[in-house]
Amino acid sequence: MLRSMYSGIGAMRNFQTKLDVIGNNIANVNTYGFKKGRTIFKDLMSQTISGASAPGTAGRGGTNPKQVGLGSQLAAIDTVHTQGSLQTTGRVLDLAISGDGFFVVGDASGNNRMYTRAGNFYLDSQGYIVNADGQYLLGVGNSRLQVLTDAKSLSIGADGQVTIVNASGNLQTIGTIQLAKFANNDGLEKAGNNLFRETTNSGAPTIGAPGANGTGTIVSSALEMSNVDLAEEFTEMIVAQRGFQANTRIITTSDEILQELVNLKK
Repeated sequence: MLRSMYSGIGAMRNFQTKLDVIGNNIANVNTYGFKKGRTIFKDLMSQTISGASAPGTAGRGGTNPKQVGLGSQLAAIDTVHTQGSLQTTGRVLDLAISGDGFFVVGDASGNNRMYTRAGNFYLDSQGYIVNADGQYLLGVGNSRLQVLTDAKSLSIGADGQVTIVNASGNLQTIGTIQLAKFANNDGLEKAGNNLFRETTNSGAPTIGAPGANGTGTIVSSALEMSNVDLAEEFTEMIVAQRGFQANTRIITTSDEILQELVNLKK
């Protein structure tokens, strides 16, 4: 009975974590470039009451082990890196990646690099392309991309080339946007602000122009939406709620049985 109570408590904690992940997914249903989370459970250790035995010499067959499970535990909280749908915006500096890869942003020296799928970029007062937090979008060679203030127009190709029409009316390429590709996207760590951070299990990024080294291409005037499916999240929420309720019943039922045992003394 005590085993059942502790199994119920552990499962309630696990379902609470699952609800936390689901709540975060739903909260970011309209966050550009957001990748949803997924909670995975696994069973805890089992207590062996008696082990297995081989067939004997007295004409008896073998017996199976007798074990009592001690509950469940959290196995993983995955980040699901499936492609989100693309939404056309008509704004040149709204960029989406069709395929694998991440935009690379960093400081003025090209250091402190972070990675993102959110492609809503802007120009600062000096014409540099930055994200909403002021981090620079880095081009090939970790260089910043600067649009001349007197440029007449701006265009960004699928290969990442950023081209302007300068004051003289001539085409001028100011750089190429670089993309980063990881051997294990699931190993990236979410750093907030739509950013991912490299970890020891993600592997070092392979960085280059779009379309190279297995990276996708850039779609200008579009943004990648969140890959959260509300129907799936609400279904998972119901499953988690019912699982939580069922485990509360395990605790109350075990408590009632313990109360009966206590009452035997009276």
